Amino acid sequence: MRWLFLLLIFVFTLIGGLIPLWFKRMQSAVMVYLLAFTGAFLLGITLLHLVPESFEELGKVAGLFIFVGFFLQVFLQQWSHGMEHGHKVGEKAAQATSVGAFSIVVGLSVHAFMAGLPLGFTYEDPATLPALSIGILLHKIPEALTLMVMLIHLRKQAKGNLRLLILFALVTPLAACLVYFLNFEFAMMDIILAYVIAVVTGAFLHISTTIFFESGAQHHELNTGKIVSMLIGFCMAGLTLLLE
Repeated sequence: MRWLFLLLIFVFTLIGGLIPLWFKRMQSAVMVYLLAFTGAFLLGITLLHLVPESFEELGKVAGLFIFVGFFLQVFLQQWSHGMEHGHKVGEKAAQATSVGAFSIVVGLSVHAFMAGLPLGFTYEDPATLPALSIGILLHKIPEALTLMVMLIHLRKQAKGNLRLLILFALVTPLAACLVYFLNFEFAMMDIILAYVIAVVTGAFLHISTTIFFESGAQHHELNTGKIVSMLIGFCMAGLTLLLE
């Protein structure tokens, strides 16, 4: 099951990156609702699965590492300029320069690597891995879309952009594979990984709440479509509890 999810994450990342090539003029409302849904779903998965799992593994000290992860993502956001959140895609792309684009790609790649780390871990709760995989899978669509929009704006070489997209799509699955095989080979690695997962949990809290509150909103306004998208995301996250 783990390998199927990693394959799907790779495929959905490619699909997200190809959307700007298929649809030259995608309505901004579609992105707003997609972000509202993915933000709510990822927040629900983090609170329902990753946070309890971290405290079960580490006890009260898990809160400290979640705190560290939250502010680590604040730092990483300075590199990626918040493009992993997927909002203001066109504006960010238009402002990007070749030098700035390098930092954005690095920031997004580090974020993608961190997202893959929890997918290589074995959880006590059997519902955690599939729920987390689905959350990351859905998040990859706007993330890859944002990356490709920026690359198209800066680079006209279609083949070069596609190669970068493929490499980016591989980062998360490869990170998961690295964690899985390290955990398999080294007995103490599961203890180290428990702390790493707590840090990543904090990063996910930052990412999901930022998407949740800022998706397409100039003044944090809510409309019916956005509210419905959020409710669907939360309900689907809640349904993952049935996988236990």
